[in-house]
Amino acid sequence: MTDKTSKAETRAPTPEEAREILGFIPLLAGYFHPARAMADMPAELRTLFEDHRLTPRHGAVLTQLVAEDALTVTAIARRLDVSLATASEVVGDLVRTGWLSRQEDPDNRRRALISVPEGRRPLVESLVAARAAPILRALEGLSPCDRQGFQAGLRAWAREVRDI
Repeated sequence: MTDKTSKAETRAPTPEEAREILGFIPLLAGYFHPARAMADMPAELRTLFEDHRLTPRHGAVLTQLVAEDALTVTAIARRLDVSLATASEVVGDLVRTGWLSRQEDPDNRRRALISVPEGRRPLVESLVAARAAPILRALEGLSPCDRQGFQAGLRAWAREVRDI
């Protein structure tokens, strides 16, 4: 038992919790399987991942850079909750393959900004759109209040899983 673990965290779920919450987790597992992510990729991006043995972490970096025009390696590490060394390695892999570019930050010459080159952006955006489609459809069916509750629940679950 870790310092963070309490009796509430180690109790068995009630039958109601198992039916209404935990029973859905195995149904979502397929979505997170690397083969599913590969199937959702445009052919050119899938070939890149296969040829260079890139991993889901590489895809996660690309996803973050669709949401922002450019990020520092430190910002990428924070967003993905990985070490700076891991983020730097993943970014370096993608720079070497031509799927990311590194440019000097005009506001701080000691920092580099990482971005998806314009010619590559449409393929990365199509991957992000394909991967996001199921959750966006689910969220569209919720009321604003339910949507906020769902998002709060996901954030709380992500915090708990990350801290294990």
